[in-house]
Amino acid sequence: MTRVKRAGRVGSLIQKELSDLLSTKIKDPRLDLVTITRVSVTDDLRSARIYFSVAEGQSRNQGVLAGFVSATGYLKHELGKRLELKYVPELKFVYDESFDRAAALNRIFKTIHDETGSNIDK
Repeated sequence: MTRVKRAGRVGSLIQKELSDLLSTKIKDPRLDLVTITRVSVTDDLRSARIYFSVAEGQSRNQGVLAGFVSATGYLKHELGKRLELKYVPELKFVYDESFDRAAALNRIFKTIHDETGSNIDK
């Protein structure tokens, strides 16, 4: 149980530090306006999935992934300096589709609302 809690704490620290690195140190334009939405770390702390979103949505997804692949070595090095861990987890970056799904649902609800609202007025 304590390992699971530790994995959650490490994930939170990684999210905080990566967010700071993105806003202050990374100059790659492919990583502009990227938000780290959550980090999931395995119980053995060897692997971390970094979920991210982009203001423009999926249209920039591949470019952002390429930017993260390019910056992975630097990010791991910086995390190693900032976090006191025996091993820095392997970083795997994953596009977080939840915001796109929420936006799609909002569009559907708005369409339904507009259609039922206009029928009530008649």
